Amino acid sequence: MTPDPGPAPRKRRLRPLRVRRVEHAAHQNGSVAPVASVRRSRGIYLLPNLFTLAALFCGFFAIVQAMNQRFEIAAIATFLAMVLDGLDGRVARMTNTQSAFGEQFDSLSDMVSFGVAPALIMYEWTLFSLGKWGWLAAFIYCAGAALRLARFNANIGVVDKRFFQGMPSPAAAALVVGLVWVVTDLRATKWIEYTAEDLRWWAFVLTIYAGLTMVSNAPFYSFKTFNLKRSVPFIVMLAMMAVFVLISADPPMVLFGLFIAYGLSGWVLWTYRMARGEKAPWSNKPSA
Repeated sequence: MTPDPGPAPRKRRLRPLRVRRVEHAAHQNGSVAPVASVRRSRGIYLLPNLFTLAALFCGFFAIVQAMNQRFEIAAIATFLAMVLDGLDGRVARMTNTQSAFGEQFDSLSDMVSFGVAPALIMYEWTLFSLGKWGWLAAFIYCAGAALRLARFNANIGVVDKRFFQGMPSPAAAALVVGLVWVVTDLRATKWIEYTAEDLRWWAFVLTIYAGLTMVSNAPFYSFKTFNLKRSVPFIVMLAMMAVFVLISADPPMVLFGLFIAYGLSGWVLWTYRMARGEKAPWSNKPSA
């Protein structure tokens, strides 16, 4: 008599394997080969994007203050946006939190803070008195900022990191709103009697100059190769201390003077390179 084998063991149901979607990428020879897609995280890095968001807020705040005829506050908010814009990239590199989202968010923030805001501040300050010439000058600046940012994104990895191709948009914004800040401050301290309407043609020329210089091929030093971890002579610390003292003594005048010098430096360097027959830092693109 055969023993009862008992109930049959339960078969374990196997879950079907999830097959990842396969995308096709074309090779240089025209053949198509399957390439496994990489699953990307939907999250974003908080710390560097907080600095970018703060810069965007400063740009929007500057526009609101200009609409309320508070031009000094609008100019200060734009300069504060410059500081925050310089910090977000450095924070991302130091914490290794760079991302494609952060790059795009930074560009959109720059367009508001250093493209739209300075153009509207200058227009509300004095360009409106020129009629259509005034808003055309403001539009030239705004369009120059948009083209500058688009070209910068397209040429990442092509240009020399030591130089910008054209004046960077934060420096152009400082050039435009710096004039507003200086004149407003000097009128408040009774140093000058000129009104904004008296300087409208100077503002017109400066706005167009800043807009066109952003899309020029003049090389502007980027300061990206400045290594904060490297040891420097003691005299450098004394020079930095002198700069801080000068800026604190008269912030609008000193900052405006520094950015005027920077706004002219690209053309000086471009003339020097042309005289020596040197090519631009971005003229030789790497081979594919």
